[in-house]
Amino acid sequence: MAYSELQQLSDGEFKRLCGVSWSTFAEMVEVLHPDLERQGRRGGQAKLSVEDQLLVALEYWREYRSQFHIGVSWGLHETTVGRIVRKVENLLVQCGKFRLPSQRQLYQPGWEWKVMVVDVGEMEIERPQKNRNATTVASTSVTR
Repeated sequence: MAYSELQQLSDGEFKRLCGVSWSTFAEMVEVLHPDLERQGRRGGQAKLSVEDQLLVALEYWREYRSQFHIGVSWGLHETTVGRIVRKVENLLVQCGKFRLPSQRQLYQPGWEWKVMVVDVGEMEIERPQKNRNATTVASTSVTR
């Protein structure tokens, strides 16, 4: 679904669809715009706007669809989808705003862990004993 079609979505609906809020999406577009905007530059022009390229990458990360399927829905070749996802990912990682904390940061002292303990018990289920007398095989014989 193109960016122009998503304008009427609320923040909650947009987050459900893309995995990020409108404000985060706008910040990502600001980071990507200088590098992905091809208007007025030499060389091939991008078929998709910067917003649509970001939506392609978010769709790939959010839904785990194959690049072929995303390419069919956007009218692109699967290698173009892969190229877009790789470019967007590299630019977002390089800017440093959208990185997840590393394991070393997560395990530093000062983090408060919250643990929930659930007490469960096992109960035996009464079942009939398996023996030959209890189970009989019914045989049907057809006579002609």
